[in-house]
Amino acid sequence: MLAQNRSTPFLWGYRLYVAAFFVFLAAPLVAAGAFAFNDSLFPALPWQGFTLDWFFNDTEPKLGMFHDRRLLRGLYYSFVIAVMVSSLSVFVGTTNAFLFVRGQFPAKNFFYIVMVIPLVIPGVILGISILVLASDTANYLEDGFNLELEFLRPGIFLVVLGQFSFITTITSLVITARLKKFDETMEEAALNLGASRARVMRTITLPFLRPAMIAAGIVAFLVSFENFNTTLFLVGSEAPLTITMYDRMAKVGSTPVLNAVSFFLMVGSGLLALLSILVQRDKSSR
Repeated sequence: MLAQNRSTPFLWGYRLYVAAFFVFLAAPLVAAGAFAFNDSLFPALPWQGFTLDWFFNDTEPKLGMFHDRRLLRGLYYSFVIAVMVSSLSVFVGTTNAFLFVRGQFPAKNFFYIVMVIPLVIPGVILGISILVLASDTANYLEDGFNLELEFLRPGIFLVVLGQFSFITTITSLVITARLKKFDETMEEAALNLGASRARVMRTITLPFLRPAMIAAGIVAFLVSFENFNTTLFLVGSEAPLTITMYDRMAKVGSTPVLNAVSFFLMVGSGLLALLSILVQRDKSSR
């Protein structure tokens, strides 16, 4: 009884700590989302009333995000880049999984560490390093051979390359964890029954990996779509949404339309994360 009484203050303290922690995380998101619906030219109190103008209005000064051509252009570039990065990352991540789970070659552990390193390097360093390497290479080819390679200049190609350099590590780890759980005797049984390697891969191995590949693709898409620090150093005229929002904030300051974009991204990210969970749960329950 005495021990129970002593644990009660600790239990209440722990509950208060957890509640405060989640309030600390959620409060900025709730505030940003709420001001997207405030009928005011500034994202600040007092509350002026509910409105959807910051999403759908087509006239100034309350030009909504779905009629703001610059924001829509940034959204388009972010989507294109995220699709390219996630597709490449899942493909390479799958090959990396087979390489490090089933492959036997010298210095295997060393190369595994090399694969993981980009994940712990600051995005700013990755962006600067890729920009310097690409620019020096482009300048050398132009000066020495009069060969102009525009894709080595800041633009979508370098943005995709920069994001791919660390996002592929994430997909590799996710898919590798799934492949380690695979029972290779199923492949052996199919091969003994006369199935070809390609058919075994298509009908047995890849379906087993599909939940992890989908989840890894969704994570890669979200990380790419919302990346800022690496993208900032590699972007050209085709600025994705995060850079467009940063530029708008630096020149104009915070406006409710940016809150509307933030709310849109929060909802979209949440739905994709939920989809990832449902896909993995549905497959694992079968």
